[in-house]
Amino acid sequence: MTARTTIDSESGSRGTDDANPGALPGAFTLSPSRAADFMTCPLLYRFRTIDRLPEPPSPEATRGTIVHAVLERLFELPAEQRTPEHAATMIRPEWDRLLEAEPAVGELFSDDADGSAMATWLRSAEDLVLRYFTLENPQVLEPAERELYVETTLDSGLRLRGYVDRLDRAAATGELRVVDYKTGRAPREGFEQRAMFQMRFYALVLWRLYGQVPRLLQLIYLGSSEILRYEPDEADLRATERKLAALWQAIRRATDNRDWRPSPSRLCDWCNHQALCPAYGGTPPPLPEATADTAADEAPSPRTSPVDA
Repeated sequence: MTARTTIDSESGSRGTDDANPGALPGAFTLSPSRAADFMTCPLLYRFRTIDRLPEPPSPEATRGTIVHAVLERLFELPAEQRTPEHAATMIRPEWDRLLEAEPAVGELFSDDADGSAMATWLRSAEDLVLRYFTLENPQVLEPAERELYVETTLDSGLRLRGYVDRLDRAAATGELRVVDYKTGRAPREGFEQRAMFQMRFYALVLWRLYGQVPRLLQLIYLGSSEILRYEPDEADLRATERKLAALWQAIRRATDNRDWRPSPSRLCDWCNHQALCPAYGGTPPPLPEATADTAADEAPSPRTSPVDA
């Protein structure tokens, strides 16, 4: 196991001019995923949030959903039953449950006549679940919350919401630890800040909800058996709030100007919308009439569909 401590470069205190950083009209909503979309590529944000273009399920994201579900349900068991062997038996039932809720994921194996591809895929999910036990001992953990939906509205009028994989509360001190599982590999040295943005987002929401800055933010990367840890403070979270307010102002400008520019990068290789992207010779569809209304992130629902790995 590799454990790293990330170093924040965004900290700073908020002065009187920042008490209401860039007031926004109405109560608009942003999640970590959609915020990351806009920072990655404004056009991708438009495709997902305004056009709401469908995206086919991917093996990686669907596997991430299965692994998340197993790790969530693992803590429903008595502590002595939280073993690697028991966790491995939970994978196929979670796949069956997901398939019933989201039949479209079955298309991943529509050409798998003998079932070998799905068997290999299920084994890869099992490998990730078993790797979790090399990073934490779930028999000594009793999470305060799992798959916790959180929502708060900032002074700017921007509403933040999302799902926290796990929230731990220290019995003696009440300190909070925010935990998120990733089935991919940890970012390279120097790129941790982007990965930790999601966790600071959650920490800000929890701070506003509970009046308590989480003691520790923890990203568990099952793909590379690494844990990234970061200890935030109020200055960090105020800086995160300012960043989110500025981000939403940029989204509003793009909406008002109907200007959603692509940002080509290596991540384009994983984009489902290249055929519609001007950077690749494509033409985006006409914008919906109610663009201003649809620019807000849609209401989240309990996780049944594939999540980001």
